[in-house]
Amino acid sequence: MSESSTGINAAGLDTRVVHFDSGEQMVQALGTNDEALKLIEATFPGINLQARGNELSITGPAADVLRTERLMFEVRTMALNNTVVNPQVLEQLITMLRTQSAGRPSDVLSMNILSSRGRTIRPKTLNQKSYVDAIDRNTIVFGIGPAGTGKTYLAMAKAVQALQQKEVNRIILTRPAVEAGERLGFLPGTLNDKIDPYLRPLYDALHDMMDPDSIPRLMAAGTIEVAPLAYMRGRTLNDAFIILDEAQNTTPEQMKMFLTRLGFGSKMVVTGDITQVDLPGGTKSGLRIVNDILRGVDDVFFSELDASDVVRHRLVGDIVSAYSRWDEAQTAEREAAGDGAATAVRRARAGTK
Repeated sequence: MSESSTGINAAGLDTRVVHFDSGEQMVQALGTNDEALKLIEATFPGINLQARGNELSITGPAADVLRTERLMFEVRTMALNNTVVNPQVLEQLITMLRTQSAGRPSDVLSMNILSSRGRTIRPKTLNQKSYVDAIDRNTIVFGIGPAGTGKTYLAMAKAVQALQQKEVNRIILTRPAVEAGERLGFLPGTLNDKIDPYLRPLYDALHDMMDPDSIPRLMAAGTIEVAPLAYMRGRTLNDAFIILDEAQNTTPEQMKMFLTRLGFGSKMVVTGDITQVDLPGGTKSGLRIVNDILRGVDDVFFSELDASDVVRHRLVGDIVSAYSRWDEAQTAEREAAGDGAATAVRRARAGTK
């Protein structure tokens, strides 16, 4: 694909013509019903797109024309990699081009981790790709970020991939059952009935990635284990891919206990959201302090994800950002109130002298 600029016209608008190798290639990249073109024009209101044959003319303000031209390069690259460029993927490309300057979005969105049951699992943001790359390079990885950033789902995909490629012999998935304080006796049913609600999200992810009929067989054989964190105590976990989910709800002692279960030939991924701690008041979160403890330790990596990495409904990212702003405002108010109280005390003391 090549491009040519026809320059800025009397109205101050720039025009560039993007050439595809063929009309069929352009249809593959942009769809048959002009959905992609309509979405781009809605995103950049000053842009006008005209498709003729294997050429796409882009007219509008120079900055928007350049962004749209780069978007076309990314779309074409993805089409050549047989990645379906649907409206959702196109929106992700636009968001990445707007918010991230490093790396190529098409490299991210064309990176396949796992294909199962007619769907492909891949990172959808540059931070997610960095997180997945870190899992490949390091023995212990911490994925820290808000809800919807894919930290657990991508870790699960890497675990299934490692099992399928015989890099490990088993997958171990665990969470702290903190809502029940890991004292589950007051809940009805058998032990499995009691812990099932806390582990259900992990089962759901497994069913997305594997043949559901094979999961009970693999669990019965011990190839896949899903258990509360308390069940990890006293064990050494060799040749396993181990995921600790909802790690913000571990105490420092539980976090140390878990990390020291690491055996030979194993890999650990620890995921959590430090803004959603459910521990009783006054109890420190092991996830909040582990960065200070393990900073600088070789083969341990901390991957930070944020609201820009949320891949659920668009509103989820907006909600996460709104809560972050509210938390920052509350912290600033508390600090200001503390400074005011300290000033009042100093003045009172000065007045009594």
